[in-house]
Amino acid sequence: MSLSTFEKFLKSRIAEPLIDCSILKSDYSPLDLSIHNADLKAINVSSSNDLETFIWNYMKSNEVKVAYGGYLEHRGIYQRSDYFNQSNPETERNIHLGLDIWIEANTPIFAPLAGVIHSFKNNTNYGDYGPTIILKHHIDSFEFYTLYGHLSLASIQNLEVGVEVKQGAAIATLGTAEVNGDYPPHLHFQIIKDIQEYKGDYPGVSNQLDLAFYKENCPDPNLLLKLY
Repeated sequence: MSLSTFEKFLKSRIAEPLIDCSILKSDYSPLDLSIHNADLKAINVSSSNDLETFIWNYMKSNEVKVAYGGYLEHRGIYQRSDYFNQSNPETERNIHLGLDIWIEANTPIFAPLAGVIHSFKNNTNYGDYGPTIILKHHIDSFEFYTLYGHLSLASIQNLEVGVEVKQGAAIATLGTAEVNGDYPPHLHFQIIKDIQEYKGDYPGVSNQLDLAFYKENCPDPNLLLKLY
């Protein structure tokens, strides 16, 4: 499939790592949390504790420090929350639009590109992002946004909209399940072309009906991150 002009631009950028650059790519492993992963059938994915145990055991058995993945993954973990779950299968939001980085709470998060603080918010719905930061970027002729979800509460204190963020600057730390929407600690990273009217929030999970729009508006974060 041919890439759009914006996707080619993302692929051409040299981004700073989202987490500690001393962690090598060999310390990362892809993680499948889709409905097609048979290993998840024995896990109570409604429990953040059970899901965290599954993820940490996966990393331990693979001898890695970080698990990642999830772009356009069809997941069953959102069925626990009325915020995502709908009676109509076509309108149920269960297709993940970002890329997740699974690592322990309080891990520092760094800006992959230079930008400014667009907005921030604590999204407190059950299963939502929890504390969230959105950066606005204007590079070459492209204006776009990056979203960082499931952060610590401290990450959104004392922030100001419009403040410049340098590439590679520490911008946040990861939150615990108590504040991050009740998930194992991880970062949800998402690229957004048109933020529309959203501030401190943007859909990170789509239904089938809207998927074509979101695939175009939220391209694969790995084009920028180059984890695989």
